[in-house]
Amino acid sequence: MPKKTFKQAITEAHFLEMRRDPRVIVMGEDVAGGQGASGEADAWGGSEGATKGLYTEFGPSRVLDTPLTESAFIGAAVGAATQGLRPVADLMFFDFIGVCFDQLYNQAAKFRYMFGGKAVTPVVVRAMIGAGFRAAAQHSQCLYPIVTHIPGLKVVIPSNPYDAKGLLIQAIRDDDPVIFLEHKLLYGVTGEVPDDSYTVPFGEANVLREGKDVTIVALGLMVQVAMDAAKELDTLGIKATVIDPRTTSPLDLETIVESVEETGHLVIVDESSPRCNIATDIAAQVADQAFHALRGPIKMVTPPHTPVPFSPVLEDLYIPRAEHVVTAVQATVPAKKKGN
Repeated sequence: MPKKTFKQAITEAHFLEMRRDPRVIVMGEDVAGGQGASGEADAWGGSEGATKGLYTEFGPSRVLDTPLTESAFIGAAVGAATQGLRPVADLMFFDFIGVCFDQLYNQAAKFRYMFGGKAVTPVVVRAMIGAGFRAAAQHSQCLYPIVTHIPGLKVVIPSNPYDAKGLLIQAIRDDDPVIFLEHKLLYGVTGEVPDDSYTVPFGEANVLREGKDVTIVALGLMVQVAMDAAKELDTLGIKATVIDPRTTSPLDLETIVESVEETGHLVIVDESSPRCNIATDIAAQVADQAFHALRGPIKMVTPPHTPVPFSPVLEDLYIPRAEHVVTAVQATVPAKKKGN
């Protein structure tokens, strides 16, 4: 199977779906190259160049550069979706959601319910999330708990190139509005990705490894942090199951609960701010459904409740690391002798 970067997987998903379905359009800031100082189409290609090449093949009727007005082009994408198109809108940084939030939570998320199931809104909103890019407090947040809270929105957070392609194709084909969030530090990550089209279903978690001592749940970039921690825990005689939910809405709580019932311990790694985030949500639901199985406290590994620092030294301290996960596991799992 060929190896591709996370960004190449995203780009390939666009090409495949736009060739398959003429209703798929792409819109956003610089998705066609900006037609700026270079004067060249496809010179930029939107967020991290993930739409590069689309304009050349599909032209201006299907790849639309927009003004720097998120409220306008997200609203236009939602409207286009209600009229039979399948827009993919590049919001760029998810921190900009505040400018266009009404179009998503009060409009797109509710059309199916307000009109008795007769209306569908097949719009995908792509955006970058996450710290570590030296992009400061207004361009580095993980705000996915906000949209996860809204009924009617589906929220997707891929952690690797294979899932990125399959989940984006699934998102474009879905008849509901989908928020598709890409961590900036994953764009250069490589992995095996088939050339053919395929989908990864929503609401089905990926169990990356299995262990009998503790369940670790992580999202996006934090999945690799959890995997690194699991390797370190192996040397301490602690065997960890690592689960990537892939989507926060719908959430595959069943897989998480089943694992906790086997291990008796749960640690959740979440890059979003610690108050009312996905870690607290999963912790509460597991405590509600599987309290009988817990043999120790649920532990959450998150950043501090502060804006993302711009200082590189402080930003590195802000982001959860594998050592934090190991410490959290040791705080809930009884000490074990190596090899036991």
